[in-house]
Amino acid sequence: MADRFDYIIIGAGSAGCVLAARLTEDGTTKVLLLEAGGKDNSILVKMPAGVGNLIKAKGDYNWGFWTEEEPHLENRKLWWPRGKGWGGSSSINGMIYIRGHARDYDQWRQMGLTGWGYADVLPYFKRSEGFEGGADAWHGGEGPLHVSRASTPNPIYKAAIDAGAQAGHLTTKDFNGFQQEGWGPYQLTVKDGERWSAAKAYLYPALKRPNLTCVTGARTSRILLEKGRAIGVEYIVDGQVVTAHADGEVLVSAGAVQSPQILQLSGIGAAGDLTPHGIKVQHELNGVGQNLQDHLDACLSWECPQPITAYSMTKGLKTLATGLNYLLFKQGNGRQQMLESGAFLRSRPDLDRPDLQIHTVLAIMQQHGKVSVGKDGFTFHVCQLRPESRGHVGLRSADPTDDPTIFANYLATEEDRRAMREGVKIARDVASQAALDPYRTSEYSPGAAVKTDAEIDAWLRQTAETIYHPVGTCRMGAAGDGLAVVDGDLKVIGLEGLRVVDASVMPTLIGGNTNAPTMMIAEKIADVLRGRPLLAPDEAPVFDGEGIRAA
Repeated sequence: MADRFDYIIIGAGSAGCVLAARLTEDGTTKVLLLEAGGKDNSILVKMPAGVGNLIKAKGDYNWGFWTEEEPHLENRKLWWPRGKGWGGSSSINGMIYIRGHARDYDQWRQMGLTGWGYADVLPYFKRSEGFEGGADAWHGGEGPLHVSRASTPNPIYKAAIDAGAQAGHLTTKDFNGFQQEGWGPYQLTVKDGERWSAAKAYLYPALKRPNLTCVTGARTSRILLEKGRAIGVEYIVDGQVVTAHADGEVLVSAGAVQSPQILQLSGIGAAGDLTPHGIKVQHELNGVGQNLQDHLDACLSWECPQPITAYSMTKGLKTLATGLNYLLFKQGNGRQQMLESGAFLRSRPDLDRPDLQIHTVLAIMQQHGKVSVGKDGFTFHVCQLRPESRGHVGLRSADPTDDPTIFANYLATEEDRRAMREGVKIARDVASQAALDPYRTSEYSPGAAVKTDAEIDAWLRQTAETIYHPVGTCRMGAAGDGLAVVDGDLKVIGLEGLRVVDASVMPTLIGGNTNAPTMMIAEKIADVLRGRPLLAPDEAPVFDGEGIRAA
């Protein structure tokens, strides 16, 4: 073990980039960052409009996983894009900056996870954020993660917000401020027309430091354990097995799919999940790979009579023109990611917070863009925010280069089916309002033939897909939680020198896109690792849906 480091970080995704940056700030702490993918140097990563190409294709920047057959979705195997390379999924996502509802984090606190309430995590969101509007009670103005307001003048975005108001819903100017609920504009991790991923925000500045070593093309094969402690990592690069030693800790930040896979390959998990693959149990933890949660999504689309959506922007030679205009001048349609407004709504009035999210997309979306539709149109992506259904991630084999098995178990409960069904009805109602009349003709999908609850349910089973927010497979839990994998400081329970720091530790899904919360988690744990006092709780007020201010 010639290579010795204070910390070894597995994964240069959203959490890994934050950890690498914060842990090397002192100039002396020696950190090794291992990334199975490569650098994020494609124009498709840099250009916001490139997101459509990145999401739909397996390749250098996308692991391109598939689930197992999903029994409640007509046994379909679903496409699961996950980021690969510097920045991880923050380099291929839709660049939406959402934190979730304040009550999501208060729920974690009420589950016994002291220090994870909304007032506790808000300071870390603010430290991370460089909001273009400047600092206020809810936003940070000086952080490395640039957050901009939606700025594309396409009239469909505003028409969708106005239609939401006409349908009787609330509106809001800031989903991350006082009031999340309602229709409004999204905030984006975009700076000067360029995707501002975790790599751009955190990793690039840190790479200038001599105490950070970053190895790309490094596939982690196992974590090395000795006498109940993680002492290093074995990884494969250019076909060679390399070993590195951690004098401090090993930090697993490979995401909700691959973090449990790496633990299991290392002999950490349930015996029933390991022994069939010939892996000796080093440390039994029944929760590894369990508790998988994800946001299921339905795409309702309408044709548009005006040539102002993605189809007309990109047909023929316009795609080439868009790329050249962006590459040479950073101008034109390449600067937009085509989804700048949306909503957080309740599927029934007795809920204490929104359980539905809508993204307004300037395209007729089918199967993540894999199916091209030669028409102008727009889509309401409708997803259920807090599914009851739980799935799991497991090993396909003991080969670290094999994709893990993913079983999401979507729509396993009646409440999940009801919420998605109501989301379809709400989206249709909003789309029918006068504000969208100039931009909407016929309903492309699901179409006029789908009317009854039974027909909606059947359509959902046939077409619903992920909207890319898996969490929970290495969940944190309080004492006595038999399926917890990590404690409130994200230490792997029962082992020393090993933590998991990424979206897999979330005990429950937050109400929104998961990228910003993942970076917040890493910001907070970076302070824990450095032995710094945690930032003081911030009691910024929020709107709880009934006009009551709650801290």
